[in-house]
Parts: sequence; structure tokens; C-alpha cells
Amino acid sequence: MSSYYLGLDTSCYTTSLALTDATGRILLDERRVLTVEKGAKGLRQSEALFQHLKNLPDLMERAAAFRPLKGVAYAARPRPVAGSYLPVFLAGANFGRVIAATAGVPQLAASHQEGHIRAALTDAGLESDAFLGLHLSGGTTELLAIQRQAEGFAIKLLGGTSDLHAGQMVDRIGVALGLPFPAGPHLEALAQDGQATLQLPVAVQGLTVSFSGPTSAALRLWAQKPAPADLARAVLDCLVESVFRLIKAGVATGEPGCRDVLLFGGVASNAYLRRELRARVARLDQGIKVYFGKPALSADNAVGLALLARDYFENPLSR
Repeated sequence: MSSYYLGLDTSCYTTSLALTDATGRILLDERRVLTVEKGAKGLRQSEALFQHLKNLPDLMERAAAFRPLKGVAYAARPRPVAGSYLPVFLAGANFGRVIAATAGVPQLAASHQEGHIRAALTDAGLESDAFLGLHLSGGTTELLAIQRQAEGFAIKLLGGTSDLHAGQMVDRIGVALGLPFPAGPHLEALAQDGQATLQLPVAVQGLTVSFSGPTSAALRLWAQKPAPADLARAVLDCLVESVFRLIKAGVATGEPGCRDVLLFGGVASNAYLRRELRARVARLDQGIKVYFGKPALSADNAVGLALLARDYFENPLSR
């Protein structure tokens, strides 16, 4: 008889549930993007938490046919560091704890970031046990040294943003252009018709990047009424160059596995970023390899949590 592992994630903008079997096959990947009013730049934590509480029962009903359950993992916090906390994760964590207790199965309290890493590794082709990671999203922009372990990952923070996150820059400019929130896919589509006539400043100093300056510069340019597509193109070019410089700085640290780089998070699903970044890195040094998971598994999802449960509870050495 087959048995199943459940993953739950309730991030700032997506309610997610996933199921895998003992072989790691993904059987269910359900997500519900939270509703944000037109023109708004995000949600309050209380608003997001309320929507998660409405969404989770519906998603759980879709998973009810998969029995018996063998283990549950949930994102209990944004990152696996002391003091990392956001109220939205209480929804998925509390549901996960109740489900595990009711089913009499073990539970794994993981983090949103670890779920992202595991999901991206599913088909990225990265086999090294040590590598650099770049978490690019609306809530996180971090450069990490990552090592695989039986119980998940050992993660060391190397650098990242000093102010706005990559996704925040994209969303703030996108909303100013009249695009829906979250603006990433819409800005990418708009930029396809853009010309490289505009340039935004790139603010990277060593392992630290700033996106507030480029965001302000883009909004000042927008006031001059340029072609929207050209400004969208400039935003993506700034993002690519900023990430490229972070990768160079990360490789220069000499951390174990630093010449293998995995990008994950919603911003990493951008096709323009993927194409341009790979080309720039190849021109710099063909020994540096850049990896991405499937675009669908870069955005917020619970697949990585379900796989973490499967990895952990199927491995006797991890318990």
C-alpha cells in the first residue's frame, strides 16, 4: 500500500499544500494566491493570515483521498535562524500540527526557505552536496552557503540586501506602472517589447546589494513618461546585473561548492533573468554553473516541504 507525505506552507501571498509518495513522486501541488486589492503593494499580516485560514480547509479536502499519511512537514518560520518569525506561518504550522497529531504520524517543523531550496533541487540537475544559494523573492534576498545534510540543509548567510528585496523592487515599480500585484510575471511580459534605452543604477558592494536606490531611480524615470516597456526592460536589466555581481562576490568567498549556484524564490522564475544570467556567467567563467528549478517550483509552493518530510522520515539516520 502506498503511503504519503504532506507539506504545508502559508507564506505572505500563497496558501500551498503538496503530497508526495515514499519515492518522492509529486502527487498533489495545490496553491491559492492570496487576493490583493488593485493598486495595493501587499497585504497586512492579519489580512494574509485570515485568507490562509479560509483557504486551508478547501485545500485539505483535495488531499483527503491520499491515505495513509506517513509524515507531515510545514513551514513554521521564514528562515532557519533564531528569531525568524512571521504570523502568517502560524496558519500552516498549526494545521500541520493538528493533522499530524490526529493521524498519529511524525511531524517536521521546517522553514519556508528550506522548502524553496528542496523544491528547486527537484530537477535542477545540481548534484553537489555543497553549493551557493541565492534566495530571490518579495520577502527575502539572501546569498547563502548551503550544504545538504540527512536532516535537511546547513545554511550560512553570506550576504544579501541592505534594504528592499528583489521582489519588492519589481512589485513597487510594477504597481506604479499600473500592473497587478504581484507584478513579476506582468513586468516580464511587458519587458519583452522593451528597448535598452534606459539604465538604472546598480548598487552592489561586495556581498551586499541595495534595491532602494534603483527603485527610486525607476520611479523618477517613470515621472518623465518613458515607454512602459522600456522601463520594464531597465528594471530587469538592473536585476540581472545586481544578481550577477552578487554571484561573483559569492564565488570569491571560496566557500565549499561556491562554483555551483542555485537560484530559487519567486523572482528566480523569471525567464529573462535565467537566460541573461546564464549568458553573463558563462562569459565570465565557464567553470561556474548556475542552476534553477522548474519555474513553477521557484514560486511559493509546499512541494519542497512534502519532499523534506519524505527525505527525513524515510532516512533512518536522520531520526
